[in-house]
Order: sequence, then structure tokens, then C-alpha cells
Amino acid sequence: MHLHLGDLFETSSAPIFESVADGVTVALSPGASNTFMAPSLLGAEVDRGVPVNIGVYLGGLNVMGSQLSVDELVTLFEGELQEEVAYERMTRNPITYATAPLTVGLKDHMGHFIASDEVLDGLFEVSSRAGLIFMSHAQDPAHSERLAELSEGRPLHLTRCTAAGSGSHGDARESMERIIELLKLPHVSGDLMTGHLRPGLGNRDGILVDGSAQQIAYEALANGTVDVLISDGRCDATMKGFGDTRDNVPAILELSEQEVLALPRAVATMTSKVASLIGELTHESWWVRELGHLGTGARANVTVVDPLDKLPTFTFVNGAMAAMENRPVREASGAGGWVTKFGILERTGVGDFAAFNYEGT
Repeated sequence: MHLHLGDLFETSSAPIFESVADGVTVALSPGASNTFMAPSLLGAEVDRGVPVNIGVYLGGLNVMGSQLSVDELVTLFEGELQEEVAYERMTRNPITYATAPLTVGLKDHMGHFIASDEVLDGLFEVSSRAGLIFMSHAQDPAHSERLAELSEGRPLHLTRCTAAGSGSHGDARESMERIIELLKLPHVSGDLMTGHLRPGLGNRDGILVDGSAQQIAYEALANGTVDVLISDGRCDATMKGFGDTRDNVPAILELSEQEVLALPRAVATMTSKVASLIGELTHESWWVRELGHLGTGARANVTVVDPLDKLPTFTFVNGAMAAMENRPVREASGAGGWVTKFGILERTGVGDFAAFNYEGT
């Protein structure tokens, strides 16, 4: 639900390919500074071939920075904004206008921008009416509490909540307790990072959480206050995560071994529970029909795990073997699709456009 993949300037590492080797089959990339151009750029890469299904969030401040009104933004994300309105008030690029509705959510991040109450109210209004996920990082409990108050009952998803347990914004235990209290509100959902749930308290290349804060996270999982896990990103990527996809499979198994969750419930935190939550937030039923289960009608996105070495043995994406023995399979580079609010697209043709056209004589 929250995995940075292929953010801008990603030239020295290959997180998209590494993530599928770690068992990821679907990933929503939350670049908080993403502009309206982000969906078209992602669409081009999917057309050229990626081994995993990828979707994208847009940066909230960039969305509210156009001249479109709240009502017009809602119409845009519903795919019904008139082209002439978009041309005058949003973008002069027709591809940007055409692909913008294919985003899955809007992102707030206190490290990228601190928006005004008016901007945040507009984001809540757009996301709740258009069926978009409104996601915000939950590292600072005071910021999250402000958002919960401004939401006025409209859906809010607090992401990587265990980061509050690092103590970066006050006492680690108290911060974690404050975030968990917010997750008890009926309109607030959240997720925890897999790395922070492991016995080592987190990846040393990210951030470590306090042991008492980790226990609070365990209790919230056990009693059902939160039931979705994420990995945030890869620690060796340019856009560093506070967790790592390498932690996903081990964390799921360890939650069962530690008797925090029964194994089926542990697996569901990164499969069926995620699909159900996103389906609820976007008001789209295809998420639960096609993702998060192995029944009739589901896409063949399957991760086969060896519980002895705690590694994914095989990763299948849309029926193609995309990784084997924790290594990507190169011929599966085109197996992935573009995850939009409305469904997964195999391709759009955006990647077929050339930036320049040279004509010889």
C-alpha cells in the first residue's frame, strides 16, 4: 500500500526489480512531491516493461496548486473533466490531463510540505468525494492529530505508523500510543512497517523503534486496531525507506512464531486486508475481486515462501514467473501492469510517444 519504487533520480539502484525478488506483486508508490505529470511518466515505464504491478499517489500540495476548484478536481479524478477546462486551468499537456485520473490517492508528508488548514480541507474534500486514498505519514503524532481533527470524519490513512515509535518527535512510547488512539477512530485507518515488527527493532539503514513502542504495535495488531503492513521503500534506494521489502516475508512469519497473529491473519496483513481497505477507500470493488486472494477471478499474483529460510522461492506476477530463489527473472520485465483506481491496465500507449521527432531529407 506504500512502497517507493522508481522515484525520480533513481539511477544507482533497481528497487522495482529488487522488490519483486522480495515477493512484492503489487505496489503503490507514494511520492509526496509528485506532480500531475507522475501518472504519465509511470504509464510510460509500464508500457516499456516492469516486472510488478505499480500505481502512484500524487503530492497533495501539487494537486491543490493548480487553478482547478475542488469541484473540478473531483470531476478530474472521476475522469469526467472537460478537456478545455483542463487546458485552461490545469495543464497545457494533453497526456498529463488524460492520465491524471489514473492515480490511486493523494499524499501528505510533513517532511515535504506543511499545508495550511484550507489546503488540507480541500484535499480531504477531493479525496473523499472522488474515492481517492488520502495518505499521510504518521511519524509526528501532533501532525497526525491535526489531520484527524481537520478531516471532520472524512477518510484518513496514516502510513508507516511505527515510525512514531522511533522517538524522533517526543517520547517513543507516548508517541506510539497517541497514533494507535487515532487508529481507533472509525474514519482513520493505518499501517505498520514490517521492519519495525522484527526482533531487531528495524533495519539499521532506516530507523530503529523503541522496544516498548514495538510492544504497543504488537498489541494493536493482536486486537485488530490495525491489520495492514507495509515496507515503505528499500533502504539502498535513492528514495530511502524506513523499512525494506526484504523484511516483509520474515516479519509475516515471525508474527506467527511470536504468537502475535495466527499465520493466516499475518499473511492477510499484506494481502486480503490491504485489498479490502483500498476497495473501501476508493469505492471500487475490483480490488477485492482481483487482488488479495487465490480464488476464482483473482489475478495470478502469487508469492511462494519457504518458511525455513524465510525467503520467497517464487514470485508470480499476472501469471508470469517474475522472480525465483529471491532473484528477479529478466524475461518477466513486462509482466506488470499499471494500477489505477479503476483497475490494472496492461498498457496505455504513453510509452510509445517520442519526445522528439527527427525527419531526414
